[in-house]
Amino acid sequence: MTSTLPFDDFRNLLANLPAADTTAEARVRTLFAKADKPGNSLGRIEDIAAWLAAWSGRAPPAVTRPLMAVFAGNHGVTRHGISPRPVAATANAVELCAAGGAAINQICIANDLGLKVFDLALHIPTADISEDAALDERGCAATMAFGMEAIAGGTDLLCLGDLGVGNSTVAAALFAALFGGRGVDWVGPGSGAEAAMQARKADVVDAALAFHGGHLGDPLEVLRRVGGREFAAIAGAILAARMQKIPVLLDGVAAMAAAAVLHAANPAALDHCLLASLSPEPAHARAAERLGLRPLLDLGISHGEGAGAALAAGLVKAAALTSSGMAAAVRG
Repeated sequence: MTSTLPFDDFRNLLANLPAADTTAEARVRTLFAKADKPGNSLGRIEDIAAWLAAWSGRAPPAVTRPLMAVFAGNHGVTRHGISPRPVAATANAVELCAAGGAAINQICIANDLGLKVFDLALHIPTADISEDAALDERGCAATMAFGMEAIAGGTDLLCLGDLGVGNSTVAAALFAALFGGRGVDWVGPGSGAEAAMQARKADVVDAALAFHGGHLGDPLEVLRRVGGREFAAIAGAILAARMQKIPVLLDGVAAMAAAAVLHAANPAALDHCLLASLSPEPAHARAAERLGLRPLLDLGISHGEGAGAALAAGLVKAAALTSSGMAAAVRG
């Protein structure tokens, strides 16, 4: 594929997304209907199994190689005092994951998930979005391409999460740019910001919108201007999974903001995605409603790392096993 601009390849992919396997989906629903149970008695478990079939092409579906991918990035905008945590906390969290001591490690063990944690140049924060573009087009496209490599080696369920001090402010800027509104409409406490800090977050978002105001009509331009590396990588991973017909679980406000970019480019871009859980961040629920995503879990988790996605993966695996086991009984 040749292109004249770095984003052209991604625009081409977004214009030519694979469709769901409706035959596989219908087969799973038919198997549930034939099972010896009241109709639709398993509720969303049946929907999850049908979704898995639709986006894997397997009926009944199976989840044998689930992967949790966590992308970590740092942001120049943190210099405005928008987070109660120091920038070094991002690298510390990555190191804790590498040592096996983070919450996500334990949840992945419990649900038998593979885990990859990606350090996205943490020593080089993106530019301050209130006065510059976070990334240039080439850098943003390269980071999206890097995110696409998350599925290298194979997986049949991709769970996505993030790490990044200050990225709830960046997510708020993305939501405001994509959905409209001001900073105050989208910022929240993040990792524990009190009222004065939340006001600073809102001011930073408004400054970013004002600075980039003439260039926010293109979703990929929004991503590079007011986003960040973990957002770009997650967007790339979502897109790669779609092209390879891999179902995706989204978790956290950053992953939701990255997904919103793709949705703005093509409203069908998230059809292969489910929302794992809702965080207490107010923008998360508002964005989920705008994107038509209903969470599988609502446990009040704001920890990050993709903890909600890793927990929801257990539910998705159970749905797959329920479908296949009941299908075997129907055949018998």
